[in-house]
Amino acid sequence: MWEHFYHQADIGVRGVGVSLAGAFEQAAVALMAVICKPENVGLADEVEVECDCDDVELLFADWLNALIFQMATRQMVFGKFKVHIEGGKLTAKAWGEKADPEKHETAVEVKGATYTELKVEQNKDEMWIAQCVVDV
Repeated sequence: MWEHFYHQADIGVRGVGVSLAGAFEQAAVALMAVICKPENVGLADEVEVECDCDDVELLFADWLNALIFQMATRQMVFGKFKVHIEGGKLTAKAWGEKADPEKHETAVEVKGATYTELKVEQNKDEMWIAQCVVDV
């Protein structure tokens, strides 16, 4: 599950999953949904992403910023993610295709993940939540 949450100037993204990796995956889908409709993105190209940080909240922000970097440098959008986290190391695959404003109906450009409302935690139902505000 993913969702956006209200923030005055920018947009909050939140991922929820039964595992930490699952929450990171869903937050990535929420990030893409700020830009375009993830379901419209073809999955032809695979990109590997790695991040390293002992603080899980900073690792989450690094993960989103790594995806934003990949989108900008490769001119791509992504529709599917697979994340593996062990210790402070995140390895992931993102599948997508070259950005096409007409096909993907792009809305805004995300400049970066911020530390505003940054939170990664397990709730009372043992679901993982990963969230922050992204600068648009």
